[in-house]
Amino acid sequence: QASRLVELPYSSFDDEDDDDEQDPGVWYPDPPKLSTFSHCVRYLAFLWNLLFLLLGLLSLAVGVWGLVAKSPLPGGERGVPLSSDPMLLFVLAGLGASSVSLAGCLGAFRASPCLLRFFLGAVLAFGGLEVLGVLLLLLARRRLRDALRDLLLLCLLRYQEDPDLQFLVDEVQRSLQCCGLESYRDWESNLYFNCSAPGVQACGVPASCCQDPLENGSVPNAQCGFGVLGLGAAAAGAVVHTGGCGAALGVWLRGQAGAIATGATALVLVEAVGALLALKVLGDI
Repeated sequence: QASRLVELPYSSFDDEDDDDEQDPGVWYPDPPKLSTFSHCVRYLAFLWNLLFLLLGLLSLAVGVWGLVAKSPLPGGERGVPLSSDPMLLFVLAGLGASSVSLAGCLGAFRASPCLLRFFLGAVLAFGGLEVLGVLLLLLARRRLRDALRDLLLLCLLRYQEDPDLQFLVDEVQRSLQCCGLESYRDWESNLYFNCSAPGVQACGVPASCCQDPLENGSVPNAQCGFGVLGLGAAAAGAVVHTGGCGAALGVWLRGQAGAIATGATALVLVEAVGALLALKVLGDI
């Protein structure tokens, strides 16, 4: 029995180990090598998403800075509800863009199918929301017009409460040469410009309504609209723009229809390029 054991050259376990060491490629095949074009597409997808990641982070930083700058002092109350703050749009847009772009960056860099599928799903969801928005714009024009009118009226009512709304209203009135929503008389609905208000702004309108806010000087006169609501229509028309911004804004939007369509097309093309790059990277994995 001892001689029989000596004659055994090797055991079955050694045979399996030798087979594994001699031909490892049978059990663990090497992944196919990517072509030069595939490498370029992967790098381009990473840089493409990195660009929009930086833009999203910039928008997020601007929104957070705006909210923090208008935050109340300890023990005070916030003048404008957070839900109606324009800076909230920057925060939400920046957060969404940076999150999706980060997934695209990491998915292209790490060749992660999960992250790339998430990126593609998010891009498709954004595209669906854009199509839905266009359909609502075409099918519910009257309701959207009423909603825009209510939004402009809200801006008039909260003119002094939010610096962002104040800047927006002043820019619209100054650039479109209008005042109020329907006419300059709409400023009577503001608590500070109402003729029954106790302040110095009573019976007045913002300086952005004035036809000549500089009054032949170099420094804008912030009081050029004071007392206008107490004047007659002819006298007020000599000082401020009496036409409302609602009609002027509608005319301006119709005139900018080509630019709006071009911007929407560019946005769709950007999303399509990102989706195609992600599909190519996903197909090479």
